Amino acid sequence: MGEATVKTLDSRTATPSPITEDEAAVPSTQHDDAQHDEARPDGARRRRAPRRVRRPRIWFEVLLIAVSYWTYSLIRNAVPEQKEQALRNADWIWEAEKTLGIAVEQSVNHAVNSVTWLIVAMNYYYATLHFVVTIGVLVWLYRWHPGRYAAARLVLFATTGVALVGYYLYPLAPPRLMNGQDFVDTVLVHQTWGSMASGNLKNMSNQYAAMPSMHIGWSLWSGLIICALATAPWAKILGALYPTLTLVVIVATANHFWLDAVGGMICLAFGFGVSYAWYRALPQGLPRQVSAEPDTPRTPLAARLGRLRGRSRA
Repeated sequence: MGEATVKTLDSRTATPSPITEDEAAVPSTQHDDAQHDEARPDGARRRRAPRRVRRPRIWFEVLLIAVSYWTYSLIRNAVPEQKEQALRNADWIWEAEKTLGIAVEQSVNHAVNSVTWLIVAMNYYYATLHFVVTIGVLVWLYRWHPGRYAAARLVLFATTGVALVGYYLYPLAPPRLMNGQDFVDTVLVHQTWGSMASGNLKNMSNQYAAMPSMHIGWSLWSGLIICALATAPWAKILGALYPTLTLVVIVATANHFWLDAVGGMICLAFGFGVSYAWYRALPQGLPRQVSAEPDTPRTPLAARLGRLRGRSRA
């Protein structure tokens, strides 16, 4: 009788408690990586995981983009039009390009202007695709890559934001407004709508905000996103061609120098840097879909303890 009692007590003592097992499992799954990192030297610690993203909301995104573009236009056009300084900067850029041997904007401008249908098409390209393609890529990301949308959008917003600083600090006249350089303002010559800084629309936009070129910043953003995330080969080809063709267009229409394009690329690099610092990954390095875990309500602690007690009694 005594021996049986001892065995029974021993068996109860040796039986692991369900609560103890579950409690032990929590740190092993949630903190094992952190403990493993602590055991490593500081220089060998594993890189932090990308920041978790939330599913974008359509009403918020539309409102954000509309307000942001309105603010961008307001600030850009509020920058004082320092005409004399802008013209001096244009002369300096032109001379610098001559020194570098890349001052071919005038030759490209005159050559393309001699083909009427081509330059007219470029005028409309300059006026429309800048917005249409950028918005189209944002919509595509929102619909098919929601997990990467916020990071890619931050790249675009940071790029545009730092461009405003460039407009303020370095006013620059486009080639078509330079004195004595014989550039052709293709919009005026062919009476097409191709620039907010020509013709009847010139009073609606700051004409001396050519550096950096956001036509290049936005088109290169679109092209890189498409090349990185699209699966169809034809889409990747179009993504690569789009910023290249945009570069030809901004030069042929005499709206920008080559070096304005370099300024746009630098702004885009800054934008990618800001996004990487926040999300700890480039857009293509984030999951395509948004995990539903953050939106799933957590089980109350009391309910979890109740289940654990029920298991122990069983």
